[in-house]
Amino acid sequence: MTFDSSVGSSSARPWRIGVLFSATGVTAAVETSQLGGTLLAIDEINEAGGVLGRPVEAVVYDPASDPKSFRRYAEKLLAEDGVRLIFGCYMSSTRKAILPVVEAGRGLLFYPTLYEGFEYSRHCIYTGAAPNQNSIQLAKYLLGTYGNRFFMIGSNYVFPYESNRIMSDFVIQSRGKVLDEVYVPLGAGPEEFARVMARVRKAAPDVIFSTVVGSDTATLYEAHRAAGLDAATLPIASLTTGEAEVALMSPEAAAGHITAAPFFETLATPAARRFVAAFRRRNGEAAPVTAAAEAAYFQVHLAMRALARAGTDAPDQLLSQLHDSEFDAPQGRVRIDAQNNHTFLWPRVARLDAKGQFQIVWNPGTRVKPDPYCVVQSLDDWSADGLPGGAG
Repeated sequence: MTFDSSVGSSSARPWRIGVLFSATGVTAAVETSQLGGTLLAIDEINEAGGVLGRPVEAVVYDPASDPKSFRRYAEKLLAEDGVRLIFGCYMSSTRKAILPVVEAGRGLLFYPTLYEGFEYSRHCIYTGAAPNQNSIQLAKYLLGTYGNRFFMIGSNYVFPYESNRIMSDFVIQSRGKVLDEVYVPLGAGPEEFARVMARVRKAAPDVIFSTVVGSDTATLYEAHRAAGLDAATLPIASLTTGEAEVALMSPEAAAGHITAAPFFETLATPAARRFVAAFRRRNGEAAPVTAAAEAAYFQVHLAMRALARAGTDAPDQLLSQLHDSEFDAPQGRVRIDAQNNHTFLWPRVARLDAKGQFQIVWNPGTRVKPDPYCVVQSLDDWSADGLPGGAG
């Protein structure tokens, strides 16, 4: 599927970019929001005249949340569709499936999703949060608010294992304890999560840390409610529960639970409000506006500004223009770190209210330099941005 917004009456050859987000499968809800953010940015760029007078054209495929399909479509984009730049992926398993293809094809992947860190590819720009931009802040808030006895549950793939390992380090650093650690298959049903809640009751933790993803998230939260557990005293805290997942559950199941992310659709800054309004005009008034959608949006703007400066979509030239480039994103001014291809971001922690909306409970007000390798694993040192104009 190809999306091409016209640029006046120009017949100039378009800049073709690949877009790989799932419209079907277990992570379809959040990836649909990422697609919406991507296409909104393309619309804005084309309405402003395109890039160097040429429109941007998106070549879009639905990999259906399947790593093998992601890999197959990445090969098609690079080998058959004339694409050099790919924007996409949510689960780490899908990113890892296509990175070798992108590297071999001398392409460039823009990845707009929080992830477990401990990775670098010259052929990838990481615009989602690294662990020191969400896990540290979430751990500090939970340990100071609820207690230090954690129960961990995740989906059975790479991101949950690694994220739980990182969170465990922070808990143990604070003299806390991980009482249990459980993994469920993607697509697990209510009975599976009911069994997990029985283990939660037996363990009696202070916090449930969830790295469950996609539509399974709603099943987990509904199971928490069905088990009679109270989010006021035993919340589910997550990095992977955003507005798209909340839209799949009842407000009663959502209320009181905690998420850390650089962006929430309730963020009250003028830039955030403009973005949310534009997103919904394009994608529907009921469309959830997630942190992953915001990253998908601003990374397109960053990439196309770099393309305009480079005069080409050749990855080597584009990278030289991307490094240390900045953009006033809805969350705040973001910056690509030339040292590791990750992004300076603005961490926040929010709690879901009775209407299923995120209300920010802690905003450090600091732009944080990405530390994907967790070189500094201190709850009191986040490698804050010391660059001029960083905080604001």
